[in-house]
Amino acid sequence: MAQVIEVSDPADPRLDDFRDLSTADRRPDRPGGRGLVIAEGVVVVRRLLASAYPVRALLGVRRRVEELQPELAGLDVPAYVASAEVMAEAVGFHLNRGILATADRAPAPSPQDLAENARTLAVLEGVGDHENLGALFRNAAALGVDGVLLGPGCSDPLYRRSVRVSMGHVLAVPFTEVEPWPDGLKWLRDSGFRVLALTPAADAVPLSEAVRADERVAVLLGSEGPGLTDEAIAAADAAVRIPMSRAVDSLNVATAAAVAFYALAERGSGATARQG
Repeated sequence: MAQVIEVSDPADPRLDDFRDLSTADRRPDRPGGRGLVIAEGVVVVRRLLASAYPVRALLGVRRRVEELQPELAGLDVPAYVASAEVMAEAVGFHLNRGILATADRAPAPSPQDLAENARTLAVLEGVGDHENLGALFRNAAALGVDGVLLGPGCSDPLYRRSVRVSMGHVLAVPFTEVEPWPDGLKWLRDSGFRVLALTPAADAVPLSEAVRADERVAVLLGSEGPGLTDEAIAAADAAVRIPMSRAVDSLNVATAAAVAFYALAERGSGATARQG
């Protein structure tokens, strides 16, 4: 059972995991610093408690801690209860969601382990915006993507904002880095994946025509603005596009990912897939 502990002093050293979240060079979730995972809000904290990430502590107002009592029953971790004012002073801002939890990072799988039993993978290049990354992971969880491979220029999926925007689903979707780049894409192809590079280029194949039933697929997505590098597209099996109208030339990367993930989830159903 979690230990529920009243805290009234924002300077209490037991709250150090939660301190200075608004100070960029001291944030406890920085990969180059303490590298903690921080969950925010009852829904996201609940998903952290159910994940493989080793929970360290919780901090919340009493009402929010009590909402999580069923999940805390089997955990031997401290749950610090404080007023909203004490929390705000310790954290550095007023927290509307009323609860935080911290965890240590879990070991990342190897690319080989991640891909071994996967049917659908997402591969990212240069996705540096934390909100886009969080939304993309939420879409991946919702639409059956088995894992995410991170190429160069990607931000940290476990940064607090990414975790929050993903609604905690980043904690359930396995991810790891793939290198060297873009030669790692050749390894994927040699492992039986068909790599489809998503691009707005007019000469790319429409996505619906490129998706084939009963094949393993890795969809390659790039950053907003420049998109995928020429080297990454050249290393893929095919360049594919989402047909659009009304002079709209591209979509937000998380939105584009959702469309692609849905098309891949439907392959084999007869709705979008083709044999070939």
